[in-house]
Amino acid sequence: MDAEIGIFGGTGIYDTDMLEDAKEVDADTPYGKPSDTITVGTFHGKKVAFLPRHGKKHSIPPHMINYRANIWAFKELGITRIIAPSAVGSLREEMAPGHFALPSQFIDFTKSRAGSFSEKNRVIHISVADPFCPEIQSQISDSAKRHDLKIHADCTYVCIEGPRFSTRAESKFFKSTGADIIGMTLVPECQLAREAQICYASISTITDYDVWADKPVTAKEVLDTLARNVSGTKKILADIIDGMPDERGCACSKALEDAEY
Repeated sequence: MDAEIGIFGGTGIYDTDMLEDAKEVDADTPYGKPSDTITVGTFHGKKVAFLPRHGKKHSIPPHMINYRANIWAFKELGITRIIAPSAVGSLREEMAPGHFALPSQFIDFTKSRAGSFSEKNRVIHISVADPFCPEIQSQISDSAKRHDLKIHADCTYVCIEGPRFSTRAESKFFKSTGADIIGMTLVPECQLAREAQICYASISTITDYDVWADKPVTAKEVLDTLARNVSGTKKILADIIDGMPDERGCACSKALEDAEY
C-alpha cells in the first residue's frame, strides 16, 4: 500500500478522521516495529499515511520511540514528504503558549538515541546545515498566515532526552544558547528523514513557557494548550496536503549524493 505524504501525529494529534477509505497497515522493519499501526487513506485525492509517534494510547515516552523504524516504515510505503506536528516549550517571552513555531535549526541534547542508518560497512555523513525542507516550511508559513495563526519562523529547537522536563538551571542554559523552543522528539526524527532522502518539516505548537520563566511545566498544561490548538494544526495540515506539488523542487531527494564512503 503506497502513500505520498506521511504525518507523524504528535501529542494531542491522533485523530485520523480527515482521511477517507482509511486502512490500517501493520508494518515491520529491519529496526523493529514502528510506534503503532499506520493508517493509510486519501485526502482530497492524495494518499496520506498517519503514524502516532507515541503510539495511539500515548504509551511510548520520547526517549523510547523507535525513530529508525518509524522513518523506515514510511520510506517503504513510498512516502517522499513528512509533516511532523509536535509540542514544544518556549524559551522566549514573546513566543507565548498557543502560538506556533517553525524550526529551521536544532541543537541536539539527546543522549541515548539511535540517530542514523549508518552502520558497519556503510558510513554516511549527511549535511544537516539546513535540516528541514524549505518547500514544506514555506507552505506551513503561508498556511498559518492565511488562517491568521500566530507563527514564529526561523526558530532554533533544543531537543532534550526527556521524558522529564528541564531543571531551572538547564532551562536558563538552553535559553542562553540563543535557542527559541525546546522539545523532546525532533532529533533524531528529522535527521533520519534526511538520510532517507525524505522531505521533512515540523509544525511546533508552543504549549508553555519552559521553567526559566519560573512557571513550572505540567503535563496537564501541555495537553490543555494542545487541545485548544488542534483545529489550527489541522487547517495547516489540510492546506499543505492540498497544495503539495507532484514534483519535488528541493535538494532533500539528493541528500546521499557525496555523503557515503
